[in-house]
Amino acid sequence: MAGHGGARNRSGPRAAMFSARSDQRQLKETVLSAAGYTGKIPQFPLPDATARETEVWEEAWRTPQAIQWAQEPWRWRTIAMWTRWSVKMEDPEAPAAIAAATTRLADQIGLTPAGLKENGWAIGTVEVTKAEAKQIATPKPGQAEEPTNVRRLRA
Repeated sequence: MAGHGGARNRSGPRAAMFSARSDQRQLKETVLSAAGYTGKIPQFPLPDATARETEVWEEAWRTPQAIQWAQEPWRWRTIAMWTRWSVKMEDPEAPAAIAAATTRLADQIGLTPAGLKENGWAIGTVEVTKAEAKQIATPKPGQAEEPTNVRRLRA
């Protein structure tokens, strides 16, 4: 039987990326820019792509994870499979098995928090200028600074 013994994906504790032992083993976390990938998007590698699959493929290639994918063309087919299953998952009648397959593929390509850890990736922070921060913090005209329908507990 092929399924006996040996190390398995996610079995045992994860290596601590900032420990002395990880330094000795040269395990480093790759920090991906939160701004996302800005390079050329590869062609969808599966046959008969729908318009929606092409749209989701292009959206995926603008994520921070795509920075790493661009360096690993062997992942592109898996990313395309995630794209196809993700589009199938949008159907309200989609069975649970499609959700499970989509989630497993998302883990493999680093689109979930577990997948980021599994791949040794982290998403960095986006630097915001003072002007941008002020624009984000300033309420729009007619917008209350705090919600008025929030109740507070009294001690």
